[in-house]
Amino acid sequence: MEQEIGTWDSVLLENLSEDSFINNIHQRYKRDHIYTYIGTSVVALNPYHHISEHSLENIRDYGNKGIFQLPPHIYGLTNLAYQSLKDQSEDQCVLLTGESGAGKTETFKMIVNFLTHIQDKSHANPLRKQSSSSSASGIVLPGTSSRRQSPSPGPGPGPGPGPCPATQRSRSHTESFERQARRNMREKYVDFDFSHHKSTENISTLLESTTAATMTTTTTTPTHLHPTKSCFRHQQTQVNTSCTANVARMTTSKHLPHSGGCRQCGHSKCTRAQSLEKEERDAALQMLRGSNNRLSSVSATAQLQRGSCSNLNLVRQHSTESQPQISMGSTQRISLYDAHKLSKVLGSSSISPSPTPSASSSLHRRHKSPSQRLRECVTCADVFLEAMGNACTLKNNNSSRYGKLFDIEIDFKGDPMGVHITHYMLEKTRITDTVIGERNFHIFYQLLLGADLQLLKSLKLFRNVEKYELLRNTTAIEEDRANFHYTKRSLDVLGLSCDEINSIFRIIAVVLKLGNFIFVPVTNIDGTEGCQISNVYEVQETAQLLNLDAQILINCLTRANSTSSTQEDVGCEMDARQAASYRNTLCRTLYSRLFTWLVNKINETLKSTQREKNLALLDFYGFEVLEHNSFEQFAINYSAEKTHQNFVLNVLRSEQELYLREGLEWSRIDYFDNESICELIDKPSYGILSLINEPHLSSNEALLLRVQQCCAGHPNFMTSGSNSMCFQIRHYANVVNYSIHRFLEKNSDMLPKYISAGFYQSQLSLVQSLFPEGNPRRQASKKPTTLSSNIRTQLQTLLASVKHRRAHYVFCIKPNECKQSHQFDMALVQHQVRYMSLMPLVHLCRTGHCYHLPHSKFFHRYKLLNSLTWPHFHGGSQVEGIALIIRNLPLPSAEFTLGTKNVFVRSPRTVYELEQFRRLRISELAVLIQKMFRMYHARKRYRRMRHSQMVISSAWRTWRAREEYRTLKYKRQVKWAVDVIARYYHQWKIRQYLLTIPLRLPPNTLSPLSSEWPAAPTFLLDASRLLRAIYHRWKCYIYRNSFDQTARNRMREKVTASIIFKDRKASYARSVAHPFVGDYVRLRHNQQWKKICAETNDQYVVFADIINKIARSSGKFVPILLVLSTSSLLLLDQRTLQIKYRVPASEIYRMSLSPYLDDIAVFHVKASEFGRKKGDFVFQTGHVIEIVTKMFLVIQNAIGKPPEIHISTEFEANFGQQTVIFSFKYGGMSDLAQGPPKVTRKANRMEIIV
Repeated sequence: MEQEIGTWDSVLLENLSEDSFINNIHQRYKRDHIYTYIGTSVVALNPYHHISEHSLENIRDYGNKGIFQLPPHIYGLTNLAYQSLKDQSEDQCVLLTGESGAGKTETFKMIVNFLTHIQDKSHANPLRKQSSSSSASGIVLPGTSSRRQSPSPGPGPGPGPGPCPATQRSRSHTESFERQARRNMREKYVDFDFSHHKSTENISTLLESTTAATMTTTTTTPTHLHPTKSCFRHQQTQVNTSCTANVARMTTSKHLPHSGGCRQCGHSKCTRAQSLEKEERDAALQMLRGSNNRLSSVSATAQLQRGSCSNLNLVRQHSTESQPQISMGSTQRISLYDAHKLSKVLGSSSISPSPTPSASSSLHRRHKSPSQRLRECVTCADVFLEAMGNACTLKNNNSSRYGKLFDIEIDFKGDPMGVHITHYMLEKTRITDTVIGERNFHIFYQLLLGADLQLLKSLKLFRNVEKYELLRNTTAIEEDRANFHYTKRSLDVLGLSCDEINSIFRIIAVVLKLGNFIFVPVTNIDGTEGCQISNVYEVQETAQLLNLDAQILINCLTRANSTSSTQEDVGCEMDARQAASYRNTLCRTLYSRLFTWLVNKINETLKSTQREKNLALLDFYGFEVLEHNSFEQFAINYSAEKTHQNFVLNVLRSEQELYLREGLEWSRIDYFDNESICELIDKPSYGILSLINEPHLSSNEALLLRVQQCCAGHPNFMTSGSNSMCFQIRHYANVVNYSIHRFLEKNSDMLPKYISAGFYQSQLSLVQSLFPEGNPRRQASKKPTTLSSNIRTQLQTLLASVKHRRAHYVFCIKPNECKQSHQFDMALVQHQVRYMSLMPLVHLCRTGHCYHLPHSKFFHRYKLLNSLTWPHFHGGSQVEGIALIIRNLPLPSAEFTLGTKNVFVRSPRTVYELEQFRRLRISELAVLIQKMFRMYHARKRYRRMRHSQMVISSAWRTWRAREEYRTLKYKRQVKWAVDVIARYYHQWKIRQYLLTIPLRLPPNTLSPLSSEWPAAPTFLLDASRLLRAIYHRWKCYIYRNSFDQTARNRMREKVTASIIFKDRKASYARSVAHPFVGDYVRLRHNQQWKKICAETNDQYVVFADIINKIARSSGKFVPILLVLSTSSLLLLDQRTLQIKYRVPASEIYRMSLSPYLDDIAVFHVKASEFGRKKGDFVFQTGHVIEIVTKMFLVIQNAIGKPPEIHISTEFEANFGQQTVIFSFKYGGMSDLAQGPPKVTRKANRMEIIV
């Protein structure tokens, strides 16, 4: 494994201090090692650039190894939680902490990706693989007593002369101890490399052993003492030319950089890009290279597959409208929908056309296993929730503006069975109050830029962002256009119907249009103030989107306490300011309730049918300090405060209190406890959250005065001055100055009942479900709770559920404020390390114990490791049994400490090895039980079968001899009787069949189409077939004799059409039932035609109709009268009957058509003087089958041989002096929806889309 920079685990630092801790993560960060362990916790720095692959191969590597067997990674911690849940059947929780912009969102997605793909890894058991050369790789067996003296890899071990005697003695002692342990315990040991992990016992011997270890390593093999980085082996990816500077800068690192990854996540290529990377790598490369042509062709193909859901096509079309590409900060906001999403869509679009996207998706889902379906749904749920709940802020280009808890239910086999998503505190004020420099939620920009014109038209939206007041002064980026396709696709994958998807986009469009309502103040006759909506067209369009009467919408927004009536004078009028306030409240309520409805819908899709153990992932708001901090920042920082308090209580405080209760020797580790800050905010009756809810407070000034009265004197509360409308709180992370402006308004952001009642009148079912309180039949519920009460209740419920789970912490750190890679702001990182209490955690892990179990649980879990305690222990108390188990383990006894009620294990390595011993022992016991049971079952079955066989064989041999004689005699008699009966029966059957054929024929069977014929016996099938053929030829003869000459001619034409077009032309089937009329315009009776035909000798009209002649230059349709006589083809003016062209039948040598449902035919003229001058003719007519058939017969009669009929999707035509290639493309539309073909002339190609 390649050399690792710094120390993997901060617990193992030589001289532990805050400076050495920060210097260690700094050294690792400079070489793109962004992960560092603190025991079993992870510190992750945001790299702000692509560093390495997070592929299925990495998932397989980390899923097969222990947490300390590979370099630090978020996958290692996730696998630890996953294996703990499987092995110990205990609920787990992974908590992500860190301020905004530290990389929590991308880390969360990586964890979800690992958990949904962990079962895809190879099922080969790595525990049974032995190392080929433990001495060469520096591996130490877990059973060695000298394990604590094994050195940790330094920054760069130097060369040495050779192996030292101390190392050889340690190796020989290891082998002898291993042989003894095998004899005593029948255990199969595994070679693990934990040489990089040191406990506190061997820190003092590090300097002495480092030199010897490096000498041994260098002379034996080039491999270093620490594990080889096989999990990080280089994979070929596409090269992004924009990353060449980074590549040049990083060539000295041990890990080659991989360019072309996700620019947003900062860690590497987004984790969602790995699930189908190997299957769809070519399409992913095209996406990353910006292949717009490929995307356009796929979009066009998918557009033709819309069917009845034309407004909901899954593939966006590129709009010709251009938008300025704006850079959001120093780096662009990177799309979370990366290359594999495009390749997934490209793959699905190549499936045969389906009527609707839902039907296509359902067909695609039927071929997937439940685990694959769940994995895809989880990914798509994250995609759409990110579009709905994430926004660009000043500190983060893709900030999650809500908290989420993913509860992944995992069964005993380790397969994810279901997911339940809980969201907290959506920042709905962002809908109407966007800070300058920030953006609204991503979905608005994606919808406006990514939707095709047809969808925008149905939603009555414009593509320009500046046309919407809610998005004013914000910018859209080009990635929003591409991301909309994946957002829309995710809804279909989640199983939402076309109507539900349409309703979702309608509500989002309604929110945008509501923000454009302009309220104009008016003065009534009685002197009261009212208002009117000046842009009535916006009201009409919004009402149409809601399926609501426009007057009801106007009354809801301009008249207080209005009913659901459509009259104009109901309720009392509101002024413009109050109407605008209610309008904003309605926008926020609509969006937040739609978000909640979507989360519930996703939970219905991902729910499990049975209750399993849960692995929860918590991604909550990060701590924020802005230039202007309002109620939103107060709620966010309170949430971060409570999350940090949970860490302090459950880790720093409870662990130390447990050591003292158990009677362990312990020196207290000091840490900052933020309990007083939390009490300042949420203390009952006198906390700030309680004061906000006091009913007598009517203004923000009164609230500030009340807060100052109740919180004065608190060490963490400060005032900002006598005239300032602000107060300050000293949070655990920083001092924040909060503006009291609009605190009460944002806290009680409730929608009036009459507005809910008005919107309940909508005919859109989704809108009705969003406003259930508007149902007049529903009883009046209790008063809605305020936002502050909801925040406190939700956090209490959340922390209560997390409390009963085993917690794993991921500390995300932001290395700099300017979002630049390889920039390490020492002061900023130091500040984060301090307020996260990372140094107390390091000291706790260094001097404390990583694992503990009660005596009874430890004994029952590990008693199988000793033959004296398994299966029953009769030697004394459980403590004595535990001591016996520990003494016989090939592990240092100093690693275990017995408390009054618990057993403590010092290092994670020991816990891992203990679990490996138990797992191997369970495997051996299972094999032993299976062996004994199979032996017993096989022996018992063998004895029973042997006895039965002897009894049966004796009786059977006696019976067989007696029966053989009887059987032979009976067979001779039967054979004679059968022959006689068969002969007479056969003769009777033949006579009976021939005599009854006329009687069994059905009536009216003289039609040649009738295929009815009496059934015949099997032995008369050949005779029946011959009689049937003779009978059919006789019916055809009778049928032909009944024809007159006209019918014979028509039949001849139909037969000719069948020979030419059957199974070759798609429109042939429609022409079979229609007779060939020929003269559709009754030209034979026209007097002017009689004069013309006398001159041209074209008296007999075979075909006459008004058709469309396709112009050669533009492809437009020109109506013209086509006349086909027995000798020539004439094109006449449909009004004056003036002959424009007359082509003798002998001059036409070929007719070309496409195999599709179009009505276009090309008549090829020979290269004579006429042909060279005029060229070939292109006609479009609904009687294309008839005209080609009649032309075929006319030419055959004229020249004595049939012309060539060419049916293909591509052929050439002569347009005078130019040869043009006709190309027909099939769009896949049904017959009912087919319109006229689209003809386009491009240079020497004429494309026809049908």
